This record gives sequence, C-alpha cells and structure tokens, in this order.
Amino acid sequence: MIIPAYNEKQAIGDILKRTHRVFQKLNHSFEIIVIDDGSNDGTSEIIRPYSENNSTILLQNQINLGKGHSLRKGFKNARGKFIVTIDADGSHQPEEIPKLLQPLLENKAELVIGSRFMGEIESGAIPKLNIIGNKLFNVLTFILRGRYLTDIMSGFRAMKNETLQLFNLDSKGYEIESEMTVEAIREGIKLHEVPITCTKSVRASKLRSFKDGYVILKTIVRTALS
Repeated sequence: MIIPAYNEKQAIGDILKRTHRVFQKLNHSFEIIVIDDGSNDGTSEIIRPYSENNSTILLQNQINLGKGHSLRKGFKNARGKFIVTIDADGSHQPEEIPKLLQPLLENKAELVIGSRFMGEIESGAIPKLNIIGNKLFNVLTFILRGRYLTDIMSGFRAMKNETLQLFNLDSKGYEIESEMTVEAIREGIKLHEVPITCTKSVRASKLRSFKDGYVILKTIVRTALS
C-alpha cells in the first residue's frame, strides 16, 4: 500500500487506521508505505506512531517534490506482489480496497482503476472544473489510443508489482496517474475499472485546474504518441 501525503494532518491518521483494519481482515501479509512530501503541518508526527509497527514505513522528502515524485519513491520501495495507491485526503474509502484487489487475484486484470464516475460522488467532492477536465482527458485518451476509460486520473488503484516494473514513469506531479494509464493502454496491459465512492476531502483540492491541467494534457499526448 502506498500513500503519498502532503499537509494531510487532518486526514492521514484516520486513513491509516482504517487501512490497517482492512488488511488485517483480509488476513494477508501487507506493508503500508507513506511518503510525507515535505509537509509543514505536522503530518509526519501523525504517521510516526504507526511506523513503529513493522507493517508501516514512513519515507520523507525534505521539501515538497510533488505527488508523482512521491509515488515513484514509494514504488521503488514496495516489496509486495500487489500494490495499492490511495490519496491521503480522505476522499477515498480504504474499505473498498478488496474491491480493487479482486480482479488482480482472479487474474482478470493487471491494473485496476477505482472510477469515481462509475460509483458515487458526494456533492461538492470534486470541483466542477476538475470534472470537466477529467472527462475531456478521458475523451482525448480515447482519440489518441482507442480505449475509453471513465476516470484515467483516479489516484485509487491497484496493480501487480510485476506490471509496475513495465512502466517508465517520470512524472513529478498530479499527471502521474494519467501517464500510468495511457502507458498501460499503449502497452496492452489488461485494465479494469471498478466503481468507488468519492467523498469530500477534509481540505480543498491542491490540484490547480489550469496549471496542472496543462501538464496533464502534455503528458497524455506525449505518452500516447511515444
């Protein structure tokens, strides 16, 4: 399990508690890697007690380097057969982790994306401008690579570790999910979407609609055409 976190003091404790509970019920060995991406609100102090448990690893960036950088750092340190990523802001539900793992366990997929747009979205959970941008990027991916997915930017996903090794990811920011998804389509990796529940996060989204959107656009085009 990989959780990138930047100034998530309000939500990270609850996410870790619920994630531990889910994996303990699954009765499988697991590790949770949390990457504190240069937080200045005390996020690491909330994580640290959990890191005393051998199943939780805290990695820290001295400065804020971006979500993509943090995820790639987590990927390099992940040892499990399956890898799950989840956002630390409380918008995703750890209780739905088994739903994402099931297609992998049944060998029906190599990468599973939790789709907010196939599931339930709490009112106000995603800014309207972000919804429009997401749908446009989904359509663009279909035009460039011939595969339509409903939520290529979702941060809640699961994959086989051996599949992850096939990717050549270099994203530093929020574009990493789009890069991963488009690269998977391009390489013919078996993709599957499952509906997830999206609730309002405890703080406003850090994604900058226009600036980050432009980077995501460039990443989709570059990855699709490379």
